[in-house]
Amino acid sequence: MTLNECRNQKTFRPKKGSPSGSKGVQLKKHIDATLGSGNLREAVKLPTGEDLNEWLAVNTVDFFNQVNILYGTLTEFCTSSTCPTMMAGPKYEYRWADGVIIKKPIVVSAPQYVEYLMDWIEAQLDDEAIFPQKLGVPFPPNFKDVVKTILKRLFRVYAHIYHSHFQKVVSLKEEAHLNTCFKHFVLFTMEFGLIEKVELAPVEEIIESILQR
Repeated sequence: MTLNECRNQKTFRPKKGSPSGSKGVQLKKHIDATLGSGNLREAVKLPTGEDLNEWLAVNTVDFFNQVNILYGTLTEFCTSSTCPTMMAGPKYEYRWADGVIIKKPIVVSAPQYVEYLMDWIEAQLDDEAIFPQKLGVPFPPNFKDVVKTILKRLFRVYAHIYHSHFQKVVSLKEEAHLNTCFKHFVLFTMEFGLIEKVELAPVEEIIESILQR
């Protein structure tokens, strides 16, 4: 199944719409237009005169949707049997905790981790106290920290895909799309200091390679 077919037939989760009403839609159009230019370094920059939190919010929803689509192509290959723990190579294991229901980090399979993660992110995206839907409603004071945690955990899905499923991505002829999505994600997090460098270690060489292109 190609990615385009996947977009039409299934994603891991239903696609989320842009936050902040019409303003979010305008910013989403800006993202799509600048991405179409092929210059990802320009595409991640805060548009002149725009609010930083609005920009972080729209892009966070976009990255959530992108990871859903990418992981949705791999769900039949990423199972509790093939991936009994959430790993990014032999040195990095990710355990799940949300701080509310599961307070102590637990070992779970990769698909269970992603399931927990998407539930957790979706609950925040749907919470208007965190991601306001109405124009003019303020973002919470800790909004950037919320985004940091969301993107740090979405990064782990990318890291798992590269380490455990990249050959399958290649066989589906989707490696160029994966690399472009990941490059966009990394450039955005670097532009606004959203992920600590130590977190990127599992795919450091991949990042260096795609940023040189």
